[in-house]
Amino acid sequence: MKVIFLADVKGKGKKGEIKEVPTGYAQNFLIKKNLAKEATAAAIGELRGKQKSEEKAHAKMLAEAQAIKEKLEAESTIVEFTEKVGPDGRTFGSITNKKIAEELQKQFGIRIDKRLIQVKSPIRSVGLIDVPVKIYQDVTSVINLRVKEEFLAEYLCKMAADPKYSVNTAEQPKTIIIDYGGPNVAKPLHVGHLRSAIIGESIKRIGRFVGHKVIGDVHLGDWGLQMGLIITELKHRKPELVYFDDSFEGEYPEEAPFTISELEEIYPTASGKSKEDPAYKEAALEATLRLQSGDRGYRALWKHIIAVSVADLKKNYSNLDVEFDLWKGESDADPLIPGLVKRLKESGLAYESQGALVVDVKEDTDTKEMPPCIILKSDGAALYATTDLATIVDRMENLHSDSLIYLADKRQEMHFVQVFRVAKKAGLVTPETELKYVGFGTMNGKDGKPFKTREGGVMRLEYLIRDIDEEMYRKVSESRHDLSEEEARKIAKIIGLSAIKYGDLSNQASKDYIFDIDRFTSFEGDTGPYILYTIVRIKSILAKYQEQGKSLENLCLEEAQGASEKDLMRQLCSFNAMMDSACEETAPHKICAYIYDLANAFNKFYHETKILAEEDQKKQAGWIALLKLTKEVLETCIDVLGFSAPDRM
Repeated sequence: MKVIFLADVKGKGKKGEIKEVPTGYAQNFLIKKNLAKEATAAAIGELRGKQKSEEKAHAKMLAEAQAIKEKLEAESTIVEFTEKVGPDGRTFGSITNKKIAEELQKQFGIRIDKRLIQVKSPIRSVGLIDVPVKIYQDVTSVINLRVKEEFLAEYLCKMAADPKYSVNTAEQPKTIIIDYGGPNVAKPLHVGHLRSAIIGESIKRIGRFVGHKVIGDVHLGDWGLQMGLIITELKHRKPELVYFDDSFEGEYPEEAPFTISELEEIYPTASGKSKEDPAYKEAALEATLRLQSGDRGYRALWKHIIAVSVADLKKNYSNLDVEFDLWKGESDADPLIPGLVKRLKESGLAYESQGALVVDVKEDTDTKEMPPCIILKSDGAALYATTDLATIVDRMENLHSDSLIYLADKRQEMHFVQVFRVAKKAGLVTPETELKYVGFGTMNGKDGKPFKTREGGVMRLEYLIRDIDEEMYRKVSESRHDLSEEEARKIAKIIGLSAIKYGDLSNQASKDYIFDIDRFTSFEGDTGPYILYTIVRIKSILAKYQEQGKSLENLCLEEAQGASEKDLMRQLCSFNAMMDSACEETAPHKICAYIYDLANAFNKFYHETKILAEEDQKKQAGWIALLKLTKEVLETCIDVLGFSAPDRM
């Protein structure tokens, strides 16, 4: 039987061929499988017509391909791109095959499917570039590209006129809650609280800068055994206080029966006693239970503890220029715990295991052991996980959060994985809600161990700030004899804060780092004081320019003439991309790296250029405009990092 092959059949025939094959093979296999059909006169006639039509279409496509090839290979056919270029000489954006196809049609009316353009990787370099293209079958050619650097001055003028210096405002602003600080109200802030406060404050400011609604919550540790310990020790020391008189029915005193200094000594004493004396610990547990059950006298004492402690906390956080929108704590979440537990039970997620109430959180993708999340201990007591889950309920229902970011020691990673998984499984958050944990490393001394006092004890945060301020006052006094003591101390405090914050933030949050006072307070190298010195230097030049009777308004940047000027301009151009990245990745260290490079670029330009001595007024005005923008960008960056610059140093 003669058949026409409708598809290629290995060893038998190719599509469109007419061949004689055994009848049984044709009927039982080829025709049945739609691989061929009987070669009747009508079928053969149809095939010949189709082949002629395909040959005609092929000839047309081939001719069109050849015509496109000739156009592409004409000397005038150069597809031009103008891109912003970073300090590394690479473009900020990339040129893809889609962009090439679009510009080819736009500039020359040549239409080529983007899939035919053979860009192995997105183009990010300037200059002449040949891009291979397969137009049709064996017809190939190249698309000639010319990637030019965008006029830096033009871009920077637009950047200077924008209140946010070309940083894109979030198209869909989110409500973001940042949980940072986390101090225990029973004891003073120590250096262990430094990283959480500094990193959290910066992440909050970065988010606000790009247009999100960001709420900072200190999340106090104010509800637990530590409160029972303080109350127990107070009862031992001052049993006559009316708070311990169950028959007392009057109004409790408005003033606390202790100072912050006394409170700071009471807790460690009580904690030590509880570890050595089982009866004392039992009394503290009983006091905790009475407090949480609503005992009138104990609640009044607790309010005093909170008031005295929070007043001191606010003072210390203020010294770090750290502010919280919410001063909530574990006590605020406590009333929500019964409802949370009921919800977990009714959903079937929570079950009893060895007397405790737990929720399984293990997933198939886990590579290491993931124990269940304990909601209630066997004695019915709630844990930190329970409190955190109840807090999530509060933040979702009352603050309508889109994103929850938690800052804590990186050793708490397991805790947050468990809490986040329970929150997702129980529907405490929406599927779109972002739950993010930023774990930070430890702040160590030069010995590589957690930072301590000279005596080996835990250093209070206010003492560290005091020591830094004193070191900066010494340096300022030695270099500026014309300053009064008051002004010198004021300047020293500003510089000292930059030393502390920049010293911490310049390190990636997750990494441990060495807190080196000598290095962090230096005016040279990658330090906060160096950044401030650069800003002050620019301020001085701008002030002298104004003293010449010239204005800082309506200045126009000029195209760069020298290498150092161009490098400075390029550094400024990368501000928006850097800020977007720092926000997306919750990475303040990227801002530190940026301003250090920017400061270096400025200082190189400054040392190579006689700015105030320049006789060409137009050129000088252009340089002053460049300096003004540099100062503003640097000040914007240090503001989101959480410190400021003095007018002189």
